[in-house]
Amino acid sequence: MGRSGIVIRSEKAIPRGKKVQTKDAIRFALTVSNGAVLNVIDEMIGAATTFPTPNGVCHPLWVLGHLALVEGMIPEILFGEKNAAAAWQAYFGENSEPVANALAYPPFAEVREKYRQLRERNLKLLESLSEADLDKPSKAPPKGREKEFATYGQSFLVLALHQTMHRGNVTDARRAVQRVALATQASV
Repeated sequence: MGRSGIVIRSEKAIPRGKKVQTKDAIRFALTVSNGAVLNVIDEMIGAATTFPTPNGVCHPLWVLGHLALVEGMIPEILFGEKNAAAAWQAYFGENSEPVANALAYPPFAEVREKYRQLRERNLKLLESLSEADLDKPSKAPPKGREKEFATYGQSFLVLALHQTMHRGNVTDARRAVQRVALATQASV
C-alpha cells in the first residue's frame, strides 16, 4: 500500500460523498501532519539531540520544542493572546541555535506533553470556529509573514505545512543515527 496508505487509513479522512468544507480540509491537514511528524519524533527519543547533518541544523528535540512554540502562537496570532509556550523562546525560537546537550533543554517528555496539549487546544479552537470565521483577519500575524497568516484559516494551514516541513529534519536525523549505528557495527 505504500506511504499513501497512511493518509488513506487516517481515521480523520474526509468521507466520500461528503461536501468538503474548508474546516474539514484544515482538520485533515493538521491530523495527518501531526501523525507524520510525531511518528518519527517518537522513534528518536533515545537520540533526541542527533543532528541531521554534520553541520548541525535542527535536531528532533529542538524540532519538537519549536513545534510546541509555534502551536502556542496560534491564539497569539488570531486573537493577540499570550503564547502559552513563550518561556521556551530562547530554546526553540526561530533565532535559537540547537545544541547537542539535552540538558540545555526542558526534558523530552515535558516538551512532548506541552506540544500535545497545545495541539489539542488548537484543534478545539478550530472546532469552535465557523466556516465564515476562517476568513476573519488575524489580529497579530508575525512580522514579515502577514500574507501567510492573514486569516484564521491560513494560519491553521501554515501550522500544518510548517509541521511537515520540519518532519524532514527529523527523518534526516533518523538516517544520521542509522549511519552511525552501521559504522559502529562495521568497526566491531
